[in-house]
Amino acid sequence: MQEKVLMKGNEAIAEAAIRCGCRHYLGYPITPQTEIAAYMAKRMPKIGGVFLQAESEIAAINMVYGVASTGKLAMTSSSSPGIALKCEGISYLAGADLPALIVNVQRGGPGLGGIQPSQSDYFLATRGPGHGDFHVLVLAPASVQEACDLTYLAFDLSDKYRVPAMILGDGMIGQLMEPVELPPMRALSDIPEKNWATDGAFGEKRRILNSLLIDPDTLEPHVQALQKTYAEIAHSETRCETYLCEDAEIVLTAYGTVGRIAKSAVDALRKCGVKAGLIRPITLFPFPAEAYRAAANTAKAFLTVELSLGQMVEDVELAVGGKKPVYFFGRQGGNVMTEEEIVDAAKEALETAEGVRK
Repeated sequence: MQEKVLMKGNEAIAEAAIRCGCRHYLGYPITPQTEIAAYMAKRMPKIGGVFLQAESEIAAINMVYGVASTGKLAMTSSSSPGIALKCEGISYLAGADLPALIVNVQRGGPGLGGIQPSQSDYFLATRGPGHGDFHVLVLAPASVQEACDLTYLAFDLSDKYRVPAMILGDGMIGQLMEPVELPPMRALSDIPEKNWATDGAFGEKRRILNSLLIDPDTLEPHVQALQKTYAEIAHSETRCETYLCEDAEIVLTAYGTVGRIAKSAVDALRKCGVKAGLIRPITLFPFPAEAYRAAANTAKAFLTVELSLGQMVEDVELAVGGKKPVYFFGRQGGNVMTEEEIVDAAKEALETAEGVRK
């Protein structure tokens, strides 16, 4: 077993990226993720890597595009308004079939908003952060250990499928300190070579990476090929945690750090005699719809809990397919719900559902 180290979530993300083989970090500071950049500024020069603070978020994401084109692991990080600025570049990455990691440590919005935790970028992340028919792989950690593990996984999946990947955290997970077991350092020679990278033809056929496809009969099959890739990811890489759902009458669902609070609420509800369970999506795209369909066979109702006005709730409703009612409870503006608030909301949702059924 590896020795555990006390780290912030932001630091764990940065160290996991390094241990996975990332040697190129291009970013721009913004609260509450600035520790990622600060950590990379210290670590990268010591290991022969590159840390570059760009002049803007737009510059940073385009630098990521350049590094990714050479077949090297590249990442950037930001928080909500900064991610919005990067969206054009993320779309270009997807259009050129380039792997890269984008970390979003969410804060409140819209606009500049605040610097407290939020989950109001769910739509931005899961519907395709940018223009065009595309998706990014989205992973949502609920602990510092998961922030580490999912960062490592995100690089591997991004590389495997040649799609951008996003770690969707929030201000809590970024600033939270917990013991974390770090993965071993991967040798750079163990990273698979890329037969598509623009790293010099050396007498071979010229390689071109481009997202500009003027001919509609060229662009259409390209877009359709992307959809096949997303379908393959959905088939093979969907992840979620289920907790006490087998006999649950009310199923709570939440992602990220809110999932931890909801899990405690499930235990509290059980102590009160309420049969509660939890579904915590780990991949937000692809969404673990099958877990909800299975739970809908026995549950009386679902309660979606989010730090937003309700965004993931739409995916829950689609997954449940009208079989059972889906209710929502949320807080906004950087306020974080308590276990007690979730318990009360769950009891109310269950009573409402039972009243409707009668």
